[in-house]
Amino acid sequence: MSAAEVTESVAHTSPSAPPRRRLVSTRLLRSELGLIAGRRRNQMGLLVLALVPVVLAIAVKVSSRSPRGGPDFLSSVTANGLFVPLAALTVEMGLFLPLAISMLAGDAIAGEANLGTLRYLLTVPVGRTRLLLVKYASLCIGALWGVLTVAVAGALIGIALFGTGPLTTLSGTQLEFGAALGRLALVVLYLSAGIAALGAVGLFISTLTEQPIAATIALMIVTILSWILDGVPQVAWLHPWLIVDQWLAFSDLLRDPPFWDNVLRGLGVDAAYAVVFWLAAWARFAGKDITS
Repeated sequence: MSAAEVTESVAHTSPSAPPRRRLVSTRLLRSELGLIAGRRRNQMGLLVLALVPVVLAIAVKVSSRSPRGGPDFLSSVTANGLFVPLAALTVEMGLFLPLAISMLAGDAIAGEANLGTLRYLLTVPVGRTRLLLVKYASLCIGALWGVLTVAVAGALIGIALFGTGPLTTLSGTQLEFGAALGRLALVVLYLSAGIAALGAVGLFISTLTEQPIAATIALMIVTILSWILDGVPQVAWLHPWLIVDQWLAFSDLLRDPPFWDNVLRGLGVDAAYAVVFWLAAWARFAGKDITS
């Protein structure tokens, strides 16, 4: 979001009829989304996210035998093309999708401060609370973009290479193509919620520094440490509190009927992280001296 765009929106407002103040401005959100979508590095990031399922599907197609020892979805790719996006999401939730939201979150506040535009944004009628809400809303939409990119690219290449038909669930029953697409949509929404919650942590970190790369690296360290701790049985008491603990519970959505316990638990953890760290970002940003 640029200061020039915010100033332009104020300049076009009639002085005789002051606008009704709104907590979240659709214009500011659209401006922020436009900047996110227009950045070359973000476009390249989406391309990388889309290439992973393509490479995975081609590698399985040219292989002389079914893959062994990989994720459960990967061993089922040849049976139904819709398993390609599921296998790709399993792989990308470990590194690529967290890295993507880390880059967006690093730019959210620290990037503006580094470019010198944050101070100018706050000199026009854009309150700090509203600015943080718009920034986080854009991160949530960015999380959905990233997960949806993987799912769509995986579904297209999977159907093209392996075809489709009734999808065999983890319970052994079969779903028709339309119902299978519905389950894939639920998986996309569930994983987007997890990545968006991680974005709230990144937004808080972004308020602590003026270097976006530092915020990006810090959030990736948090993510990697969470995955490591989640795999250590000696700290099992900590697992339910880790943001990544239930990310792979999306497989429960592919049972018949879906098993909701772990999914709802994961959504609860995501909501807790989103609220706590957005409030922490607000507390930090509300009293922060803006020097750049």
